[in-house]
Amino acid sequence: MSSPTSALDDTMHAHRARLDTRFPQVAEVFDACMADALAALTPEGVEAYLEAARSLGKLGRGAEPLLAFLEAWPSTARSVGEGLLPQVMDFVRRLQKSPNGKAIAPFLQTLAPVAQRLHAGEQLQHYLAIASGLMERTTSSIHGFHTTYPSPGLPDFFAQAPILLAQLDVGGLRKWVDYGVRNYATHPERQKDYFSLQSADARAVLQRERHGTLLVDVERQLDLDLRGLWRDGDLLIPYSMGFDELRKPVPYFDALGIRLPDVQDDARGVSGLDRYRATLAHMVGHRRWSTPQIADNWSPFQRMAVEFFEDGRVETLLIREFPGLRRLFLALHPKPAEGACDPETCSCLRHRLAMLSRALLDPQHGYHDDDLSDYVARFHAAMAHGLSSTEDMAALALAYVAQTRRPSDQFAKVYFDDTVIDYRDDNRHLWRFIEEGDEEESFDQERRSDAQAEPQRLPPRHYPEWDHASHTYRPDWVSVYEALHPSGEAAVVDRLLQKHAPLAKRLKRLLDLLKPQDKVRIRYQEEGSELDLDVAIRSLIDFKAGSAPDPRINMSHRTDGRDIAVTLLLDLSASLNDKAAGGGQTILELSQEAVSLLAWAIDRLGDPLAIAGFQSNTRHEVRYLHVKGFGEPWGDAVKARLAAMQAGYSTRMGAAMRHAAHYLGARRSDKKLLLILTDGEPADVDVQDERHLIEDARQAVKELDRDGIFTYCISLDPRADAYVSDIFGRRYTVIDNIQRLPERLPEVFMALTK
Repeated sequence: MSSPTSALDDTMHAHRARLDTRFPQVAEVFDACMADALAALTPEGVEAYLEAARSLGKLGRGAEPLLAFLEAWPSTARSVGEGLLPQVMDFVRRLQKSPNGKAIAPFLQTLAPVAQRLHAGEQLQHYLAIASGLMERTTSSIHGFHTTYPSPGLPDFFAQAPILLAQLDVGGLRKWVDYGVRNYATHPERQKDYFSLQSADARAVLQRERHGTLLVDVERQLDLDLRGLWRDGDLLIPYSMGFDELRKPVPYFDALGIRLPDVQDDARGVSGLDRYRATLAHMVGHRRWSTPQIADNWSPFQRMAVEFFEDGRVETLLIREFPGLRRLFLALHPKPAEGACDPETCSCLRHRLAMLSRALLDPQHGYHDDDLSDYVARFHAAMAHGLSSTEDMAALALAYVAQTRRPSDQFAKVYFDDTVIDYRDDNRHLWRFIEEGDEEESFDQERRSDAQAEPQRLPPRHYPEWDHASHTYRPDWVSVYEALHPSGEAAVVDRLLQKHAPLAKRLKRLLDLLKPQDKVRIRYQEEGSELDLDVAIRSLIDFKAGSAPDPRINMSHRTDGRDIAVTLLLDLSASLNDKAAGGGQTILELSQEAVSLLAWAIDRLGDPLAIAGFQSNTRHEVRYLHVKGFGEPWGDAVKARLAAMQAGYSTRMGAAMRHAAHYLGARRSDKKLLLILTDGEPADVDVQDERHLIEDARQAVKELDRDGIFTYCISLDPRADAYVSDIFGRRYTVIDNIQRLPERLPEVFMALTK
């Protein structure tokens, strides 16, 4: 019988064969991407994922589109669903067949962050339609010549799309794109400046189209409200308000989640955030207290009346639980003017029901209609005995429609002024139709339960990277793959410590001075926990001698402890294999000795310590190797990993620092120290601008400072003065004599943590 490991290897081998590519960059990250895909996609989705990746590998565009797709699609599918893959690939094929093939890589590179901002399949379809329209309207040709020119601004549009969608809803994005096409269609250079956000015109139109509160910006806050106030935790899914011009979409909920508009403007003195809260509260009320009714034998007018009464019931119950909601509901609920609708010219049923709805919530409604007052009284009488029910409201609504109906209620012209209550949902959940089977719902529930039963695997983490040329972040640009460092022979580290026994003995004397004492005595206290006998006797002698005694005869104690968490981040790039100047050892071997001594010293002090190494092979593969965790003791397991340290690849420092801060920032310590040991400047094989990764590391240091993490660099590069201060300011030490590294590294640490 084959082992689980061999079965997994066979599966991965089959997936690689299906991909059918020879790009070495893809082979390096394929297993990790495939693990992420298996966790995020259904079996059918995995097959489609591999087929799409295989097609991208055969485009003749190099490895970049394939790498971008392999990394982006699992995250995209989590945000918008895997069913959008055919439309994404259809758009890629259209780009390939047009002169815009170079835009495929930027499109796929930003697909995941765009999907995370849009958060719904319908929204992504609108985004693809906008991009398709931009491509068709700006791809040009010269009449009389067989020459077609690509869209000048399309690649820049894809690169800036995450930034644009952080400030605009999809409707605003469409208007922003339309302005650029209309005004710069015949000016390629100005078009490029516009879609890369370099022109003042582009930024001005962006500011003009910004409005309201974007759902994606307050989604976390609303989710906390939903869980904390209402004990509900359903998914919030946005829909666009800018594409349906004939019928504006309305909030609703179903088995897949709660649908809300992607942007809410301030209205009637209520902020966009509070409008979202009112909508959520209303829908929560329906989810708690409403029961579906059979709708087949009810007329549309009767169903509308039932909905108005049931809306009033759930909001009354919500106000009982949180009285402050009355003010919010009344601020958003329109107040139709009595007599504003003329029953001789149009249908006034909607107007009458909107007045009734207002009167159900507002004791000071001021309406004088007798029928309205009668049914408001009946409603409150029904609510006085408890929760009432949807059936009670349905009976009340039928009676109201029968008593107040007018011949003009059948008119095609309906009076709509001040009757739209836009924070309420469309009440689709209130109705069931006999002819509608339950097969689709049952299948959906079964699929959701199967998805929840699938094992959750840890996907790669994606981090932004700072682009110093445009002064913006490239979102989700770097993929960090973390793993436990392989183990070697622990006895190797024991021999290294024995080799430096004299140095360890000298360090021990320094450590004893730094080691915290549990109790420190505080003398000369007027009030304290115990008597200070020496001072008390001296005061008694003074008193007997007729002098004024010292009243400070007590003492107290305080705890003198260190509260510091340390992460040691090791640069494991290929340059560590070089021989150290003036000796026969490699820089890697000296680093092993220094780290072993430092770990031993910190263990003696009792400070929490984590050790990790990093190396990079382009932005698609930054390896983060855990050597020691915060909760792991200094023992043979950690020593074995230190003994197996190997160097290779490049130094993408900013991404590694951000990932180290992800763990260090979660520690509850007064001081958090990130100590970086490196032998060269940040660099990688896919970066031509030598300042790019230096500036990104500098930005990462600023981010960590903002989060309360102190960074310090120990550089083994004699030429480090030319760049290290740009990254770390004055917080660095350059060790020119690498042979002294085992001695200097613990000393630097102790100097930083006195």
